[in-house]
Formats: sequence, structure tokens, C-alpha cells
Amino acid sequence: MSPTRPRRPAPRRALSTALATAAALATLGALTAAAPAQAARPGSQPGHPSHPSHRTTDLQLLALNDFHGNLEPPAGSSGRVTELQPDGTTKNVDAGGAAYLANSLRTAREGHARSLTVAAGDIVGASPLLSGLFHDEPTVEAMNKLGLDVTSVGNHEFDEGKKELLRLQNGGCHPVDGCYEPGRTFKGARYPILSANVVDEATGRPLLKPYVVKNVKGARVGFIGVTLKGTPDIVSADGVKGLKFLDEADTINSYTKVLQRQGVHAIVALIHEGGYPASAAYNYDCDAGGSGSGLSGPIVDIAKKVSPEVDTLVTAHTHNAYVCTVPDPAGRPRLVTSAASYGRLFTELDMKYDWRTHDIVRASVKGSNHVVDRTQPQAPDLTRLIDHWKALAAPVADKPIGYIARDITRGTGDTPESPLGDLVADAQLAYGRTLDSGTDLALMNPGGIRADLVHAASGSEGDGVVTYGEGFAVQPFSNTVNLKTLTGAQLIAVLKQQVSGANAAVPKILQISSGVTYTLDLTKTGADRVVADSIRIDGKPVDPAATYRVAMNSFLAGGGDGFTELAGGTDQLVGGDDLAALVAYLTAHSSASAPYAPTAADRITVVK
Repeated sequence: MSPTRPRRPAPRRALSTALATAAALATLGALTAAAPAQAARPGSQPGHPSHPSHRTTDLQLLALNDFHGNLEPPAGSSGRVTELQPDGTTKNVDAGGAAYLANSLRTAREGHARSLTVAAGDIVGASPLLSGLFHDEPTVEAMNKLGLDVTSVGNHEFDEGKKELLRLQNGGCHPVDGCYEPGRTFKGARYPILSANVVDEATGRPLLKPYVVKNVKGARVGFIGVTLKGTPDIVSADGVKGLKFLDEADTINSYTKVLQRQGVHAIVALIHEGGYPASAAYNYDCDAGGSGSGLSGPIVDIAKKVSPEVDTLVTAHTHNAYVCTVPDPAGRPRLVTSAASYGRLFTELDMKYDWRTHDIVRASVKGSNHVVDRTQPQAPDLTRLIDHWKALAAPVADKPIGYIARDITRGTGDTPESPLGDLVADAQLAYGRTLDSGTDLALMNPGGIRADLVHAASGSEGDGVVTYGEGFAVQPFSNTVNLKTLTGAQLIAVLKQQVSGANAAVPKILQISSGVTYTLDLTKTGADRVVADSIRIDGKPVDPAATYRVAMNSFLAGGGDGFTELAGGTDQLVGGDDLAALVAYLTAHSSASAPYAPTAADRITVVK
């Protein structure tokens, strides 16, 4: 499920905890010129209400997050949301798809004279082939069409490095792949991508605009955008080279003062960090047991530190759905929202803007998540855009690469091992042995597996046929499969890092290749949850003094996702593309008459 999965800069396939220094803080007030207030929309009078006899006016915000380039309706569990029914039961609802999302947003805006559409990052990155093949230009164009007004940056916006992020904002053809059609130059995002807490190490200045002020028919609303300060820990080092990530709350609070000096008091924070709701249902009552009781995780601590002058927090990153109240530092309830991921939901926030105070009436802020259901019409302009890019991608996307007997899934947080995780790990082990026949095992981080393999046909290929596009959706990062030598003691330490250190609160259980077994005892705490003397390779206990050749992707090889012990491996051999390894494995181990069947996912014995 993890949304914390980076990719390295690569050619297209086949076609810290606080503000760094007092100097950095000192630059904040000087940056107001970097984000001038937007001009009033046609027909408005800047600084004056359209209805001066009314003290307040209605303001609507529509919010999304973690879209990850899902232009087409996501397949399998990625394309469903859980809905709580009146009788207390739940049901799954098919959701998502950019053409449906555009129609949903346009319908929601009807009757609202003052409406803005905002996002909290990861709009691009870890994208299916239709967008990822073209370095996410199709998604930026889709966001332009559906009316996105502003977004914060997320960790995945750094998947291909800061220069590529700047290109997505400003436009221009890709430096390696060029323009995808003769005479057609990518124009970039018409919406600002905010990065208040992402600063140049040398200058202390934000990489992109830190904030923007939107003038909505006289109502001036300021937006501050930040990503999680831990971004460098979950993306490749090349992607964030030369950048520093500052504390989220401290940065928001600093720019809140900047906005207030400009007379802007209606302030919204767009934060690419999130929480974990008490229920998986998008429409559950988060506050049924008291303010904030239905939400946990990093965003709760951040929300409690963000200035009371900030009126609401639109959040992201964990791919969960929630509309919860968390008390601000003054003890007043404040809405914190997230709309799951992949365009399956959007959040509607309705509030009153006070013309006298130029602020949002906090008590008026109401929010709810809405399903982007697939029974509604699709927006014709988005459909045309998607069809256009599909035609360009078809020669690559539609190529069959294998056959499966039934769905092969990533599992859930309750299932540490998954059939798809086993498949990817086995594919990397097989590839590793083509580089070094002595390769003993493979390890795969679960966050690097982005979609299920679904048996039902998504196009004309037929049931059970896996296309290159579907494989790309599983592994879209352009990582390499690398080999490293680890001692048995290091290997034991790696497995213990799954449930300790950076992963203590939210374990990241590595997917393991065939022949590796061990026990995960959830009745214990910390690193002891991995039972060291249960670890076996081909039936033999791991010898702490022996050495083992381990296949892993380049992200893990660099110590990503908190697996610092892997960075200490020796004799690294850099191999080829990880998706190519999956393609080769599926091609070799499946056919129309003998499709690949998912594993039992029983390599890890879980004790509860």
C-alpha cells in the first residue's frame, strides 16, 4: 500500500525535523514577491464582495490527493472504495478515472459562485503506463482541463528529480525523450505546485512557490503547500540532491505570518503527510467518539502544532480517506481531510468567508468525501485527451507478456506477504541468478508494488492475458535489480528493520523469494517480532557468520524505506530494469494453456 515508493531518473521504457537554520527562517519574509496574489477572476471587484449587504459569502473547496497518474479507472482493489451502509455493513464501490473525476468536480461546482479545486501532492509519480510512459505529461494536461487551481508538492513529484519537477511546472520537452509529437510542445501545469518546505541547500530559498493567494470574486484565500519532512528517506538520493526538507508545521506557521502581513487571513494548508483512520470506510464518522479520536498518525501531531490562524488542513500520503477534527494549538477543533488516492474520491469543503474580517468562519467549515462513481457520464474533453495518449501508448501498452490463472493481489496491511509480492521477488531472484548463479534470495519492498494483476480483461487482450501496460502499473519506477553480498548477521538485521527503527510504528514487511521462510510473531514488540532463529534459506538456518548473495531493487540497495542495513552490503552489481525482470519471468513461467497461478503466500508464518 505504501505511497512512499520512489523511482530513479531514467529514460522512458520502450518508446530536517526543523527549519534548517535561523538564516532559512530569515528568508521567509523576503519571499513574498515569489508568490503574488492571483488577479481577480473576470467580473469580480478585487477586495469587494459581490453582495456588500451580506457579511459572509459561501466558499467551496474541492480537494484531491495522491492521484498518481491514474487517468483510466484503476483496476482491482485500487479502483474500489469501502462504503459504510445505514445498517452498519459495508460494500465495495467501483470508483475512479479522470473522465469521471472531471464530471464529478464539475457537477459539485454547480451553484457555487466561489469554488476552488486543490490538491495535496503526489498528483504524478508511480503512475500507470498511460501517464508514466510520457513522464506524466498526460496527467498534468488532465489536471489543467479538470480545473485544478493549486497543489502542494508530494514525495513522488521528486521521483525523477528536481529538474523534471520544474519542467512539469514550467513546460518544455523532455531532455532525453524530447517531444512526443511533431510540432507539439508540453506547456506545463497551469496550476502552481507549492513547495514551501523544500529549499535549496545553498540559498535556503524554496524550490517552487511557497504559497499562493487566490482571489475568488473578492474573497482572498491563501494556500501554503508542504511535503513531509521525511521525503529524503523515501525517495532516491539523486531525486533530492541539493535540497533540504524543513519541518512542516514550522514552515506553515512562518508563511502564515507572511500571509497575514499581506492582509490575507483565510488560510488553508496543503500538506503531503497523512494519518490512519479508525475505519476503512470513506464515509465513517471520524469524530463519533470525540474530537480527533478516529485518526492517528503523523498528521495528528502536525495539526496540533499548526497555527490556529490556519483554517483547515488538506492532507495526503497515506492513501486513506478521512474527514476528522483535530484540535489546533488553541484547543479549537479544525478539520483535517484526505480523499484516499487514485481519484476514487474527492473532498468537498463548504465554509463561510467573512467580508469584514477577510477570514473563514471556522465554525462554518463542513466537509465530506464523495465517491467518483462510474455510473455517471464521463467528461468528453477528458475522454478525448485519454484516447489521444492511449493511441500513442498502444504499441507498447498492449503487448502481451504473460498469462495468469486468476487475480494476483498485493494483499492488505493485515497480510504481510502477498501473492504478487512473491511473484515479484521470485522474478528478481531468477534475474539475479542470470547475473550470478550463486544468488541466494531476493527482497522486495511492498511499496514498490503499485497495482494488482487482474484476470479480467481491461481491453481487447482477453481474460488472463497480462499486457506490458498492466505490468508497468505493478512496477512503474524504472529501478534496477542489483546484487549485494550480506553476512547472515546483516540479513537478520535487515529483517528486524521491518518492524523496528524507522518502521517500528508502521511495519514495512519485505516480500521474499521462494526458499526463504521465517516467523513474524505479532504478540511480541519491536525487533523481536521477527524470530531470528526461525529464518531459513532453502530449509537451512541463516548462519550469522556466512555470506549471502541478495537481489534487490536499487531503491532498497541504497537503504530506502528505513533498511539502512542493506546499504552496508558489499560487492554490488548493478543489473537491468526491474520491470524487464518481471516480464521475463512471466513470459518464461506462463502460457495460454498453462497460466501462472498465484502462490499461497505462506513463506512468512504470522503469529497473532
